[in-house]
Amino acid sequence: MPQYSTKDIRNIALVGHGGSGKTSLAEALLYKSGTTRRLGSVNDKTSHLDYTEEEKEKGCSLDSSVCYADHNGKRINIIDTPGSIDFAGPAIAALAAADSAICVISAKDGIQVNTRKMMERAKDYGLARLVVVNKIDLENIDLPQIVGQIQETFGSECVCVNLPANQATSVTDCYGQESGESDFGDVAEMHEKIVEAIVGVDDALMEKYLGGELADQDLADSATKAVAAGVFIPIFFSSASKDVGIAELLDAICALCPSPTQALARELVDGENTETLSAGADGPFVGLVFKITIDPKSHIKYSALRCLSGRLNSDTTIHTPGERKGLKPGHIHMLQGGEHTEVDSAVAGDIVALAKLDLKIGEVIYSDKGGTIAMPAMPVPMFSIAIEPESRGDADKISGALHKLTEEDPCFKAERDAATSELVISGMGDIHLRTMLARMERQFKLKVTTHPPRIPYRETITKTVKNVEYTHKKQTGGAGQFGRVFIGVEPNERGAGYEFIDEIFGGAIDQQFRPSVDKGVRVAMGEGIIAGYPVVDVKVRLTDGKTHPVDSKDIAFQLAGKHAFRDAFMQCKPILLEPIVNIEVIVPSENVGDIQGDLASRRGRPLGQDMLPGGFLAIQAQVPLAEVANYNSSLSSISGGQGSYSMELSHYDPVPGNVQQQIIDKAKKEKEEAHAAK
Repeated sequence: MPQYSTKDIRNIALVGHGGSGKTSLAEALLYKSGTTRRLGSVNDKTSHLDYTEEEKEKGCSLDSSVCYADHNGKRINIIDTPGSIDFAGPAIAALAAADSAICVISAKDGIQVNTRKMMERAKDYGLARLVVVNKIDLENIDLPQIVGQIQETFGSECVCVNLPANQATSVTDCYGQESGESDFGDVAEMHEKIVEAIVGVDDALMEKYLGGELADQDLADSATKAVAAGVFIPIFFSSASKDVGIAELLDAICALCPSPTQALARELVDGENTETLSAGADGPFVGLVFKITIDPKSHIKYSALRCLSGRLNSDTTIHTPGERKGLKPGHIHMLQGGEHTEVDSAVAGDIVALAKLDLKIGEVIYSDKGGTIAMPAMPVPMFSIAIEPESRGDADKISGALHKLTEEDPCFKAERDAATSELVISGMGDIHLRTMLARMERQFKLKVTTHPPRIPYRETITKTVKNVEYTHKKQTGGAGQFGRVFIGVEPNERGAGYEFIDEIFGGAIDQQFRPSVDKGVRVAMGEGIIAGYPVVDVKVRLTDGKTHPVDSKDIAFQLAGKHAFRDAFMQCKPILLEPIVNIEVIVPSENVGDIQGDLASRRGRPLGQDMLPGGFLAIQAQVPLAEVANYNSSLSSISGGQGSYSMELSHYDPVPGNVQQQIIDKAKKEKEEAHAAK
């Protein structure tokens, strides 16, 4: 049984841009608290948290890593998250398990793309937020400028709780004392700002402060409340490699970060019923899965979860979304990077892992009543490549391996495109996808070839034609095949899909064969006519035909319907439709003109733009998907790596004539090459 209670737990997620030193900071916290006997190093490949071979090779975090430290009677659960936008999925999912997000900023690089994104996501999810300016020992840095950037971007509620001193070899406390030496800033002034930030959370406290009656205990009692409410965002300074500010940060996490009883209360939604979960041991158990790990050696699946209410014992009967029958969790594991320690039970607020359960990120497990719990919003993975197995016999194995990889990363998707029949993987960028394929090769010994996926164009018509006839006739000496149909084809409203209308009066075609005509038309539509893409938004009218008393069969009318539709389609002035996406590009203000020009060159249509904090702008536009299918590299080049974008399907529009002919010619060439290869 844990030697601590729920009120003694502090759940923090270290977030921010890559290279800010999040993993090194976590290693320093573990070492300073006495949890580890050596200081793990990313550079030396001795990190307790970046423990996979891929992370050691790349020298950065590719997945979130969970660990814990005990300090001042508190259990601190730490989730170290990846800083690259390519691996945003695990980082965002980690917020679901945290009560506080500590955003780590490099003193050398300042606020970067993922710094802002993760702070915004933590705010939107309702977490307490703190900021650590790390690497203050580096040369040629301007810490006052960094503080100014932080306050400009995230608000005046960001206040320095300590300040670097003695040429960044120590820090001076501004929270507990009103005077002291510092490398920049005034300790007394900072102390006053801290007090003003804290008293702003409570009107009665503000009155005490204005009346000169504020006691130290009043301040201490309200500090955590102010942090949890977001009206006070403490700024700390540290050097993880030189052990500067680490002890002070541990103390502050215990004193200022909210416990599960003080932090954001999660809501369990079951249909129309919503229940606010109480982080106590008395209620039924509810847990939320936020991380899936499949051990590369044992292939055991571990589901990391945040215990939101109740107590979890090894013999507790729990329910999972896909299992009506109750089951026992078995062994309960505390995670320490790549190491697992078995425990008897877990209390509300704990972060633990269960083995061998078929769970997914975002799912709820429970002992009494289930439902759903809101996860932080995930970006839609829009960078895609098509893959094919190097060995034909590996197709099924690849599907199984991809399924496991998609379970581990919520921003990695794999699916068979119904329109193009390609196996397409999608993620946050090229590095993301190449890393996942390298992992598949390493873990599952499976190799693939890659190529850009086909754009999911659609075919349709712009003109009406009537009384198109086709007769399918085949005589083989025995029973033959015969079917004659007359159809009319016309455009349907955009987005209305396909409509088959039987207008035959009498028995020109036996009733049993009319659905066969419909079936044949659908086959032709699925195969495409002019470029091999599915046909959409057409009406087909079956107006006449003829049946043979002996030779008419289902297959005969299917083929007659298929070929009649193909002939009619070519008479209806066919066109190609292309997917148009709504794209939002976020870039520094100095890059706006270049981005607007680049989007215009991609046949983009501007929709507007919004100013964002920190000198960024959000540009909205509509652009053909074909023009931005691999937009990452261009955006990175224009913005110097500072830009980001998201997009979603808006609608389909006709392809310009010159572009359409290029697509048709390319499809024809590919078809000829495929036939020649056979």
